[in-house]
Amino acid sequence: MNISPPLVIGIETSCDDTACAVLDGEGRVLSSVVSSQIEAHRPYGGVVPEIASREHLENWPQVSRRALREAGIELKDVGGVAATRGPGLVGSLLVGLSLGKSLAYGLKLPFHGVHHLEGHLFSSFLRGLEKAESVPEHFVGLVVSGGHTSLLRVSGASVVSLAETRDDAMGEVFDKVGKRLGLPYPQGPTVDQLAEFGDASLAPLPIPSTKASLDFSYSGLKTQTLVELERLERAGCDTSYRPEEDPPFRQEVLHLLAGFREAASEQILRRLRRLHRKQKIPFLAVSGGAAANRLLRRKLEAWATAEGVELRLVPLRYASDNAAMIAHAALLRQRRGLHDDPFTVEASSRIPYLRRPAR
Repeated sequence: MNISPPLVIGIETSCDDTACAVLDGEGRVLSSVVSSQIEAHRPYGGVVPEIASREHLENWPQVSRRALREAGIELKDVGGVAATRGPGLVGSLLVGLSLGKSLAYGLKLPFHGVHHLEGHLFSSFLRGLEKAESVPEHFVGLVVSGGHTSLLRVSGASVVSLAETRDDAMGEVFDKVGKRLGLPYPQGPTVDQLAEFGDASLAPLPIPSTKASLDFSYSGLKTQTLVELERLERAGCDTSYRPEEDPPFRQEVLHLLAGFREAASEQILRRLRRLHRKQKIPFLAVSGGAAANRLLRRKLEAWATAEGVELRLVPLRYASDNAAMIAHAALLRQRRGLHDDPFTVEASSRIPYLRRPAR
C-alpha cells in the first residue's frame, strides 16, 4: 500500500475513550486505537469526570505506542498533529489537548485544535485503509450522538446550523431510559438492541413537534417513556432487568422500548422530509454514535432511496468517538492552509461549532 504524506496523528479524549489514530495525506486510516473506560465507569451507571481524566493519563502511553506500531511509523514521520479542543469534559479534554500541543511544539509540526462536532461531521467519508472519499463541496450533515443532534449545511469552508436539539440529544435519552431500567453502562446501544424484540405499534409514543422549526427535542419523549414505564409498574408489570434471561425484560417493556425508538428516529425523518420539501437535499452525510442505531439507519436508507438522495452513513467503526475522525478533520483543514497556534488553543466544555474561513 502506498502511503501519501503528510501523516497526521489524531488524539481524542473528549469523554471516556482514549483514542489515537494515524492517517495519511489521502485519508487512509493507517491505525485507529480506542481504549474504552467502560469497566471503570460501569459501577456508577455513567461517566465520572474525575475518573475519566485519570484513566486518559494512564491509558495514553500504551494507546499511542500501539497506534504508531500498527501504522508502521515513528513520531519523526508525522507531518501534523490534531487533538479535540471541545466540547466535552474539561479534565478529559485537557489531557488530550495538552499532549497534542506538546507534540506539535516539540516536533515543530502544524497543530489543529479540532471541534468534536467537526470530527463527526466529516467521518462519513472515511474508508479505512482505502483513500477517504472526496468531500462534496455542498452537502447536508446530520450528527446524532450522546451530546449532539445537529443538522448542518456545508458549502465549502462554510458550515451553517439548520437545526439543533433544544434539550437532550438523541443518544442521551437512550442512555437515560436504559439507566431507568437498570441496564449496565453504556445503556443506549442495549436499548436499541432490545427494541428489535418489541412491536412499536403496540406501544406508540407521540413524536415531539417543534412546530415550524427544524429543531429537535427529546426531553419530552424521555419523560413520556418514563411515565409509561411507571404506568406498567402500577398495572403490575414486572419491569426489572433479568440479565440471565433472553430477552431480559417482559414483552410489554420491549414493546415500549420499540415505541420509544420509533418515535426518536421518526422525529429525525420528519425534520429531513420538511427540509427536503423546502430545499432539495442532494447529498446527506450521517454520523455520530447514535448513527449506529439500527432502526434509524434502516429508515434513512429507505427514505434516501425513495427521494433520490445520495446518502453516506458513517461506517460503524467510526460512529462512536475515535481519533481517526479528528485526524481526518485536521487533514481537511490542513489542505486549506489552516492551522492553530498551540499556545492559544484552549479546552472548552461548551463551544459553538464555527468553521473558520481559509486565510
